[in-house]
Amino acid sequence: MLLDVRTYTCKPGTIKKHLEVYEQFGKAPQTKHLGQPIAYLVTETGNVNQYVHIWGYENAGDREAKRAAMWADPDWITYTQESAKLGALINQENKLMRPVDFFAEPKRY
Repeated sequence: MLLDVRTYTCKPGTIKKHLEVYEQFGKAPQTKHLGQPIAYLVTETGNVNQYVHIWGYENAGDREAKRAAMWADPDWITYTQESAKLGALINQENKLMRPVDFFAEPKRY
């Protein structure tokens, strides 16, 4: 399993609106192509302007194919345009990670 761990930072005071834009425009096309995330999280303590989502893939090829299909979807492009109009995002960090052998892989929903 390959995990895509994505951390986004929003301008102060914009995270709620940004997540509303994602829910309205981005959630459906993203989950259509990637399936359900392993986790989609907002910060409880620490930087409250950040959120994290984690997606699971079989391997790098699976990730590449699913993300290419998502980026070819006009509904996903609409979401990225709406997100850009809002201008809430100021940073994005992506990590591709794999589980260690001595713990079970995360559940896929």
